[in-house]
Amino acid sequence: MARPRTITDERLLTAATAVIARGGPGFTLAQVADEAGVAVGTVAGRFGSKLGLLRALTEHTTAEVVAAMRAARSGVDPVAGVRAALVGSHADLGDAASAANHLRQLGVDLSTPELSELLAAHFAAVEEELRAAVEAAALPGAPPPRVAARVLLSLVNGVSLDWSLRPVGTLVDRLSEDVDAVLAGWHR
Repeated sequence: MARPRTITDERLLTAATAVIARGGPGFTLAQVADEAGVAVGTVAGRFGSKLGLLRALTEHTTAEVVAAMRAARSGVDPVAGVRAALVGSHADLGDAASAANHLRQLGVDLSTPELSELLAAHFAAVEEELRAAVEAAALPGAPPPRVAARVLLSLVNGVSLDWSLRPVGTLVDRLSEDVDAVLAGWHR
């Protein structure tokens, strides 16, 4: 009989996220194992390689972000739900150095065809969640929901990049200010 897993994928993926936040794309499986408090063989055995770990991390992140966006919209005014979903989708990037390290990893991921496909699926899932949020909000001055979702996703992605390079205040404050500016224009 096989031994039950006591180390969850979530624990390993959380460790990988922390290691990437600190050092960017040059991370190793050994650093992830150290962060998780396990042997390198545990990480390698679970994911096979750094690519396998990044694949699992991307899929996990997509599910988590969409679930968090949906939860943020639940039980609030639909316009506030759009705002909460947008701000919450990027609030985990941390401080400017961590955000920049995550964005550096994104650059590497984009150069890897398999990860690039997963990122496209990630952005499509986030955009679909935003489309549903915009539809529910029925913003009178907004473009059609699919276009509005694309615009809003581009906005938060661009703000995250700009803020990681030129941090003034917190990322959440910057996202809130910029998202509010667009939503206010569409809400009139």
